[in-house]
Amino acid sequence: MDWKPELDAITGARHGGQVEPVLGQLKALDQRFPNVAEINYQLAWTCDVLGREAQALPFYEKAVALGLPENELSGALIGLGSTLRNLGQLERSAEVLRSGQTQFPDNREFDAFLALTLHDLGQHNEALKLTLEALCDTSEDTGITAYQRALRFYAGKL
Repeated sequence: MDWKPELDAITGARHGGQVEPVLGQLKALDQRFPNVAEINYQLAWTCDVLGREAQALPFYEKAVALGLPENELSGALIGLGSTLRNLGQLERSAEVLRSGQTQFPDNREFDAFLALTLHDLGQHNEALKLTLEALCDTSEDTGITAYQRALRFYAGKL
């Protein structure tokens, strides 16, 4: 774990808006510690923030393959699924996001990202159904809760 304090310092700088220089620092850290899942995840995340999805993809894949702690795996699967969607790899995106739903059933963000992918796949009814169910399950808005039964009924009819 010699890499951990340095990784924390580098990613801390990113929160200050210094994203571009962080990418170079992360790449240098990856050169010294090439098979660390957390470094690859942070490389992927940083590429994504910079709008470089094609560069982010192999880092996400490697991070997941190497094995991330559970709290980071959830975020990496969201990032991977979203990146695949943005790159037009819709079937793979849906596969990754469904895997995330299975592994993290309480993390409803997977539903939202999967709904976007399903929409892009032309599966509009399934996308809307998933969105409405997630809305009903997670909203505390009094209007949504008042009409939750009707919304669930209509979602079931899609």
